[in-house]
Amino acid sequence: MKTLPAFILAAAFVSPLAQAQTGLLFKGADLALGEKLIAEHKCTACHARKVGGDGSAMYKPKGKVNTAGLLRGMVDYCSTELNMGLFPEEVTAVAAVLDRDHYRFESKPAARPEPKR
Repeated sequence: MKTLPAFILAAAFVSPLAQAQTGLLFKGADLALGEKLIAEHKCTACHARKVGGDGSAMYKPKGKVNTAGLLRGMVDYCSTELNMGLFPEEVTAVAAVLDRDHYRFESKPAARPEPKR
């Protein structure tokens, strides 16, 4: 049996309040730094080797990454597994670029409650 990465297990126990605050996760992230790090570490080439084509299929694994927090966790996981040594603000910068270009978790409007009648 394959074990789940620790970040997925940890995310399952994140409180609803913390999940509600993820809209602020990438606020103020250095997008230029994230773009630079993605290019320097050849993330696109690695993703292409793993999933084929241009690597963009990596960003669409159904159900695997479905929140901004899980996205940041996946970037942190890649950094650790590939021994990149990214600092927390660098992980956030890379995740913010991926969110902007592929996921758009933080640009989606929050669900509004139904009005009471």
